[in-house]
Amino acid sequence: MTAAATEAAVRRRPGHALFARPELGSVVGAVAVLVFFAVVADSFLRPAGLSTVVYAASTIGIMAVPVALLMIGGEFDLSTGVMVTTSALVSSMVSYQLTANVWVGVGVSLLATLGVGLFNGWMLTRTGLPSFIITLGTFLMLTGLNLGATKLISGTVSTPSIADMEGYGSAGALFASQLTFGDDVRLRVTVLWWLGLTALATWVLLRTRAGNWIFAVGGNAEAARAVGVPVARTKIGLYLGVALCAWILGQHLLFTYGVVQSGEGVGNELIYIAAAVIGGCLLTGGYGSAVGAAVGALIFGMTSKGIVYAQWDPNWFKFFLGAMLLLATLLNAWIRRRSEATA
Repeated sequence: MTAAATEAAVRRRPGHALFARPELGSVVGAVAVLVFFAVVADSFLRPAGLSTVVYAASTIGIMAVPVALLMIGGEFDLSTGVMVTTSALVSSMVSYQLTANVWVGVGVSLLATLGVGLFNGWMLTRTGLPSFIITLGTFLMLTGLNLGATKLISGTVSTPSIADMEGYGSAGALFASQLTFGDDVRLRVTVLWWLGLTALATWVLLRTRAGNWIFAVGGNAEAARAVGVPVARTKIGLYLGVALCAWILGQHLLFTYGVVQSGEGVGNELIYIAAAVIGGCLLTGGYGSAVGAAVGALIFGMTSKGIVYAQWDPNWFKFFLGAMLLLATLLNAWIRRRSEATA
């Protein structure tokens, strides 16, 4: 069902508008997680605790939102976690090796990261191979490249610090700054990036022709191609969107710490996909929302920090995430069946 068809169905049956929203299940889950940790962890709802939760959610949500759009378009990207690290490594090493203003490295990193996204999209549309295989290959290549190139250039598995280089302050203000309210509340700039990207993605999905194309190619690519939808261009655009957000998060990683560990990012791709699925995206494509993915990221943030505030063994984190993934998927499936039955 396209975004326009969904909106039309909501207008025809106002009483069932709630069940027509893909993010309903994730919202219910987020409320349940919030109440649970508010009860078991005294510091969870304190201003400082909530600031930490929202920050953790934002670093996941920046990637979960474009991954959700890609999944709505019927594809996957298993290279997202290491692509974030690649973005940070390129920016750091180019700046340091050229002894240039860090903005030079940031610009080169943007081009390199978009190049990875373009490669994924181009390979998908030209070869016809499943996106799982193509992006798994990219994941492995980037993992080896991150480790091998960093050790070859710097002699270690981490990059030299660029914190004293020209332009670091202004770049840090854009990608890694924070606003302080009172003594305890600190709002990191990643929260603003996360909310802005969610709003932009929602507008694209529900208010533009490109949004209709995304739903169409995810629902049935051949049928979409038959009615004139530019399937290849749409899918390449989605991979470029994922790469752009990986660049944003990579620059945050770099300008928060000044150095980058080349082995970081492995495994994060599964967290981004899980957040999108918890948010209502179907693995088969054609259904989901950016808001749902953002709420899914919030659930991850609340769970990861809630376990710490409750002083539990952090090894339980993955267990809780797996349980929430299964429960959210079952709830989303039930909501979707209910919505279709009452449409």
